[in-house]
Amino acid sequence: MTTKVLSGMFMTFILSVIAAPAAWADSAGGEDAMLQAISGDGGEAAGRRVRYFDDDPEASGYLALPEGDGPFPAVILIHEWNGVVERIQQVADAFAKQGYIAFAADLYSGRTGSSREENMALVREVRADEDRIIANLDAAAEYVRENTPSTGRVATVGWCFGGGVALSYALGGERHEGTAIFYGSLIDDPEAMQHVHHEIYGTFAREDRSPALEEVNAFVAAMREAGIDNDVHIYDDVQHGFWLHVERDPGHNRPAAEHAWQRLKDYLERTLD
Repeated sequence: MTTKVLSGMFMTFILSVIAAPAAWADSAGGEDAMLQAISGDGGEAAGRRVRYFDDDPEASGYLALPEGDGPFPAVILIHEWNGVVERIQQVADAFAKQGYIAFAADLYSGRTGSSREENMALVREVRADEDRIIANLDAAAEYVRENTPSTGRVATVGWCFGGGVALSYALGGERHEGTAIFYGSLIDDPEAMQHVHHEIYGTFAREDRSPALEEVNAFVAAMREAGIDNDVHIYDDVQHGFWLHVERDPGHNRPAAEHAWQRLKDYLERTLD
């Protein structure tokens, strides 16, 4: 397998992964909880549900805290098209084991979808009111800052539907320190990105159709024109959803997911610590 690398002042693409990082370890030195979580083996939820958005009393976020007194940096997790399901809670728990306050925001007013039709209906309903999405995420960030042992530094991490929302929040939300996008909807207008003042992380799949390779390239070109530092990688031989659902094709997904996770840890250290 070969690796293609295209480097520039603001961009790096890796299209194939030869080898995964040498070791996966959480902050306590044990087996990496994130690999377990994104492989469907995250175990029982260790966090708790909380109400945080006054404009929507039904919104129920999931909060996972690291051990110790802190203060800790925070990540706001933005769910896929089916809501704050068990997998998202397990990922939040894994972030907490890495030393981050993890708060999974609930954009669906406590609901989850169980079919493509239900998921799409929820996405269409929520996407019809972008201002409410931004207000929800602002409330999530405020809750973390005021009710947890937070340093005040926050990054968003989103997947698919949530990846696109993370980008929307970077464009229109209160100022925060980082945005991590996993195969979400993108834009290609550098003018629209003038209010982004932090590095962007992006992980995408070459076999994906939404977003397609051309859309990712246009997104990176727009960020480059806007002067936004970014760490964007496109992984060969994997499909949409490869990172959050490693078990769907572990032979291909696991090496790419390991590499993307190491990049994400490095990114969060750069932007939050």
